[in-house]
Amino acid sequence: MKSDRYLSAPSLDTRELLFIGFDPCFDVNIREFPYRDQNYHYDIVNTAEDALNWLEARVFDLTTYHLPYAVFCRHQWLEENRLELAAYLRAHADLRYVPLLVFAGEGEDIDAAVLLQHGVDDCYTMPVLWNRLEARLDFLNQYKPTLLELAGKLEREDFRYRIPFMKRVFDIAGALTGILLSSFIWLPVAIAIAMESKGPVFYQSKRVGADYRVFEFLKFRSMYQDADRYLAELQHLNVYGMAGDNAVFVKFAHDPRITRVGRFIRKYSIDELPQLINVLRGEMSLVGNRPLPVYEAEMLTRDEWSTRFLAPAGITGLWQVSKRDQPDMSAEERIDLDIEYARNYSIWTDLIIILRTFRAVVQQGEC
Repeated sequence: MKSDRYLSAPSLDTRELLFIGFDPCFDVNIREFPYRDQNYHYDIVNTAEDALNWLEARVFDLTTYHLPYAVFCRHQWLEENRLELAAYLRAHADLRYVPLLVFAGEGEDIDAAVLLQHGVDDCYTMPVLWNRLEARLDFLNQYKPTLLELAGKLEREDFRYRIPFMKRVFDIAGALTGILLSSFIWLPVAIAIAMESKGPVFYQSKRVGADYRVFEFLKFRSMYQDADRYLAELQHLNVYGMAGDNAVFVKFAHDPRITRVGRFIRKYSIDELPQLINVLRGEMSLVGNRPLPVYEAEMLTRDEWSTRFLAPAGITGLWQVSKRDQPDMSAEERIDLDIEYARNYSIWTDLIIILRTFRAVVQQGEC
C-alpha cells in the first residue's frame, strides 16, 4: 500500500525517503517525524517490485536524476526477501551511495554483523526518535560515498585485516607458554565450577572482533547458567548507563549473576585463560581491543567509532590497563582508547601493556 501523505512535492532539492514494509502510521515507531517539513518527501511501498520501480525511476533518466536521501526498511520484510534489496542497492552503480537503514520491532532477533556485511548502514530497534535518525543520515550522506570509494580501493588491493607476522609469532609463543604454565590450574577450576552450579565448565558466546568478524569466545564460566537472559532486568545497575538510556557497554558493579567461584577466578583473571585457545586459533591476539558481544557491537556502527575494529581482538588491552587508574571511565573514553590502540599498536606497545597487566593482576591479588 502506498501512502498519500507527502511532506512536499518532490523536487531536485527535496530529500526523498523510501519506507519499505512499513504501515502508513509508521510515526508510532519513528517518533517526531517531520510531516510538515518542506525539505522532505516520503513514499511507502510494501512489495519488492514497487521498491525497485521507485528506486530505478530516480536514476534511470538523467534529466530527472535524483538520488534518494535514504531507504528505510523493516527487518522482517528484508529477511523475508532474503536480503535481496540490500544486495541490489550494494551492487548498483548509483544507488549504492544511498543510506540503507533497517528497523526491527522489540524482541526481534537481529544479526547485525550479517546485515552490515550485506550493505546495511545501520540497525535500529523501534521506537526511535527522528532527530537521532536525522543526525545519522546527515553523516552517511556526507561521508558514505568517500568511504565506499576507499573500501573499493582496499578491495582492489585484496585488503583484509591480518594480524602482522611478528605479532602473530609473539601471540603463538605467548599462548603456548601461558597454557603450559597454567595447565595445573585448569582441572581444579573446572571441578570447582561444576560442583558449585549446573551448566558447562566453559562459557561460549559470539563476539565481534577485527573487521566485525564474529567468532566463538571462550572463558571459564563465572556466572549462573543462562545469565544473559537477565540483562534487561539489570539495566538499571549498568555503570555505563548512568548518563543515558542508550548505553554502548554493559557492566554491573555488583553483578548478582556471578557465582562464588566466579568471583574468585575473575579477581585473578583466571576466567580469561581459555582465551589462549582463541589466540592459537587466530581469532584473538594476546593484546588488542576487547571483543564485544554482538549487542554491544551493534551500537558501534558509527563510522567514527568503527576504527576500533581495525585492530585485533585481545585478551588484554590499553583500555583494561588504563581503567585501573581511572575506574570511572566513560564509554566514550573507552572507545577513544580502543581507537588509539588500533591506530598505534606495535610489538613494543603490546609488551608494555602485558607488563602493566601482570602488575595490575598482582596488585589486585594483594588487595
